[in-house]
Amino acid sequence: MEIQYASVWEKNADAIPNEIALICGDNEVSWKDFDDRAAKLAALLDKNGLGDDSKVGLYLHNSNEYLEAQYAVFKIKGVPINVNYRYKEEELVYLLDNSDSEALFYQGCYAEQVLAIKDKLSKVKVFVQVDDGSSDMPDFSLDYESIIQNNSPMERIERSGENIYMLYTGGTTGMPKGVMYQHEGHLSAMLNTAGAWGMIPIQEKVEIEALSKAIKENAESNNLPVSIPACPLMHGTGMWLGAMIPLLAGGCVVTIPQLGFDPDLLFKETERRKANNLVIVGDAFAKPMLDALDKASNEGAPYNLESVNNIISSGVMWSSEVKDGLLKHNDMVLVDAMGSTEGGMGSSVASRDAPAPTAKFVLNPGVIVITDEGEHVEAGSGKMGKIGTSGLVPLGYFKDEKKSAETFKEFEGVRYSFPGDYATVEADGTITLLGRGSNCINTAGEKVYPEEVEEAVKRNPNIFDCLVVGLKDDRFGQRVVALASFQDENQIEEQDLIAFTREHLAGYKLPKQVLFVPEVMRAPNGKANYKWAKETAEKELG
Repeated sequence: MEIQYASVWEKNADAIPNEIALICGDNEVSWKDFDDRAAKLAALLDKNGLGDDSKVGLYLHNSNEYLEAQYAVFKIKGVPINVNYRYKEEELVYLLDNSDSEALFYQGCYAEQVLAIKDKLSKVKVFVQVDDGSSDMPDFSLDYESIIQNNSPMERIERSGENIYMLYTGGTTGMPKGVMYQHEGHLSAMLNTAGAWGMIPIQEKVEIEALSKAIKENAESNNLPVSIPACPLMHGTGMWLGAMIPLLAGGCVVTIPQLGFDPDLLFKETERRKANNLVIVGDAFAKPMLDALDKASNEGAPYNLESVNNIISSGVMWSSEVKDGLLKHNDMVLVDAMGSTEGGMGSSVASRDAPAPTAKFVLNPGVIVITDEGEHVEAGSGKMGKIGTSGLVPLGYFKDEKKSAETFKEFEGVRYSFPGDYATVEADGTITLLGRGSNCINTAGEKVYPEEVEEAVKRNPNIFDCLVVGLKDDRFGQRVVALASFQDENQIEEQDLIAFTREHLAGYKLPKQVLFVPEVMRAPNGKANYKWAKETAEKELG
């Protein structure tokens, strides 16, 4: 059998048709209906000429519809494109054009934004709106549920493990890049992780029949995983760890559609659905979770977390103090996965019996740390090096051969991914993560690139120059801070400038603070002096 996501999920639907695959609010979807609804959406895409390698944008909130639409795209051998729902018009047009998207599924609340850009999307043949009660159905769109009611399921087809899967990420420049994988390699890596988490038996080589048998046995013993991705499905952490892995294991994905993280709502759904795996993004999620647990406990009404076996995080720092606090509320395993869309690097596993220090990870097999001079970093040397990962190495970046060659390259005869993360290697062989060698700002798991924010700020006629840096933030890991100088005698208030940039940038990219300076310091050749900017911002703003 072909190792392709749709083919494996079809096998799951045949093996456990009546088990629940998706839950959003009170809406439950069985594996049989998950497969059927996706097949009807696939029929619509097929009728509109989409097929092998066709790209389809998913401009959706966490929901059953997100996962059904993605499954439908896999069924036609297409490529789902994750769209950040925080993007503004310019960012949306860039992403959908760069990805060659031929269809777009979008949340009803974004109807006006889609209307504003649709004439710029010459490649998009069909628009599908998910009705969330916020907007009437535009003339140019099809209604999601009507498609399912009015189409017969597309017949199953043969697929290839060489079909392309792609996830858009910030990469190492300001504009998002599509990181390309083949299904077989990506799916196999996800199954290995499912095995490591105890969801399915570990398989050295993927055996679909053996997987199907194990899933049936888990269903009979009421031991299928129930996962809640508390972070957005539009990012790799939420989709890969929170949805793809449990679905491969025949499990159930519980989504919370409300925007903005609400830890109390997360714990209420955890209790209600007896979830055993929660997926988050570091302290930005874990700190509010701990506060909510402490508050509930102090009020004499603690949340029941007995079902939770694992809390899994990736994407931003998860401090040991917060981990220790969470473990006081429940005996569970906390998995801190270090990696990026371009490759998995290592992990830190904490439990009540074995606490783990902040930012210290055990390397995954096949991971190396190399100095900028091309030498292995020796354990305990104190030297800093770039992390390279082998194994699941992407094919490259979509439409960017130059950056692909820089990031994915051979070292000592082995192909590695070097996404730009730096670390030191401790004497015991563990590594301490230092972060990106570039000036990338990581705020609550979102990548923010200074140059993009700087350009948005400098669009204001009052501003002469600007540099942007990230300052340490207890909740979000880092916060975006701009240092700006005025044009001649012009002036503008801090909040007015931030409001101005909101017209050009997604909300998470906006400067949280602006420090006005007499002159933005640059090198003689005009290059940014980020060292000065960081030191000045830390001195003035902390």
